[in-house]
Amino acid sequence: MTGSLIPHWIGGEADPGVAARSGDVFDPSTGAVSASVPFASAAEVDRAVQVAVSAFETWREVSLSRRAAIMFRFRELLVAHVDDLAAAITAEHGKVLSDAVGEVQRGIENVEFACGAPHLLKGAVSHQVSTGVDVSSLLQPLGVVAGISPFNFPAMVPLWMFPNAIVCGNTFVLKPSEKDPSASLLMAKLLQEAGLPDGVFNVVQGDKEAVDALLSHPGIQAVSFVGSTPIARHVYVTGTANGKRVQALGGAKNHMVVLPDADIDTAADAAVSAAFGSAGERCMAVSVVVAVGEVADPLVAAIAERAASVRVGPGAAADSEMGPLVTREHRDRVASYVPAAADGGARIVLDGRDQHFDGDGFYLGVSIIDDVTPDMGCYRDEIFGPVLSVLRVPDYDAALQLLRANPYGNGTAIFTRDGGAARRFVDEVPVGMVGVNVPVPVPVAAFSFGGWGDSLFGDTHMYGPEGLHFYTRSKVVTTRWPDPATSTVDLGFPQSR
Repeated sequence: MTGSLIPHWIGGEADPGVAARSGDVFDPSTGAVSASVPFASAAEVDRAVQVAVSAFETWREVSLSRRAAIMFRFRELLVAHVDDLAAAITAEHGKVLSDAVGEVQRGIENVEFACGAPHLLKGAVSHQVSTGVDVSSLLQPLGVVAGISPFNFPAMVPLWMFPNAIVCGNTFVLKPSEKDPSASLLMAKLLQEAGLPDGVFNVVQGDKEAVDALLSHPGIQAVSFVGSTPIARHVYVTGTANGKRVQALGGAKNHMVVLPDADIDTAADAAVSAAFGSAGERCMAVSVVVAVGEVADPLVAAIAERAASVRVGPGAAADSEMGPLVTREHRDRVASYVPAAADGGARIVLDGRDQHFDGDGFYLGVSIIDDVTPDMGCYRDEIFGPVLSVLRVPDYDAALQLLRANPYGNGTAIFTRDGGAARRFVDEVPVGMVGVNVPVPVPVAAFSFGGWGDSLFGDTHMYGPEGLHFYTRSKVVTTRWPDPATSTVDLGFPQSR
């Protein structure tokens, strides 16, 4: 184990921890260990939660205007440090700098949404529902809430969570991925610089032990999670069994349906950028192209022509269009789907294993697999890498049936010039997010992110209005006002009605 230590952040300061276990953090472009990260024990998680519990007692009383002002300052600091955050993401995740910058910018949108808390958290009043009686509602924070975020978006996904949670008056404990934890520390320092009181935002590094400690801790009121479906199911079942409010976003198998009337060049460009951006390590990546009817041959040819020229190299290199995968083990697992598909009768249009790279980085070229059938592993599994499957179907109804049979329901897209077909698709497809001639339909921050089926456990989507709802609970107050005619207080004017 070499390199520096990436610590926890508890009570407003870096904390190296005392855990006996730790893990290596790699530079995916070289395969070398760049740092180590401590794995928090249950006792260390408890210490962070207790700090957050203490901070909640004063933070919840801070005015909405002050909370919003801190978020405004945090937003400005993020803008000023975009390049620093992007460099940290690229160094530990491997994605190219342009992707890393885009990640931070999409996260900033959620901070901007949180800045509107004084308006968004307004309650309601019904005046004089009965003689002298008013009824009002208000939104109050939950307490200490936790976020468990994935490796593929080490800045953006936490920014989906903690700005809303904190501006609502909660305190927060973040457990980032142990694969690329540095972004969490950078954001913690920027929050402190923005004026956030110590203890309101805390970071515990770790693995499953830390996750399970958060899910069972009596001081945690709610948990937000983004990751694979098996872990999302575990988080949801364990967290709710311990009486917590849980939003758990799972995996995906996002389809892009291309109808015969679609513009081939537009659809091919979209497929390549959506399938191979960030090396396919996106929960909204297009992993399946559904080619309808006669569009299949020209579409596959156009995608292959573009994909063959994708430049794979170090994420920090200016000419790289796709970086390495996050770990060697993940790279090898992704690569294994290509020969397995060929053995099952699929046609390999491009084989990413044929591209060779110098050094020990976790590189893999892009792959396109044609003539895929629904029983193949490359279709059933969430590969989470630069492998694009193509399924050919005869018509729109067959494409819709394919999507309805898939257990995932995160996002999908349709490419067509036919407004009627697009409208029908939006109505009929069983997913949470739909793109019409948009390959990656991630909602803007004023809406909320989340899928259906095995892509979501619980019923609350992430960020936006549903995010605010998740981090608050409502209270209804019924008030009977004294009759002015019987008041004993001299108001200085006739008490008549």
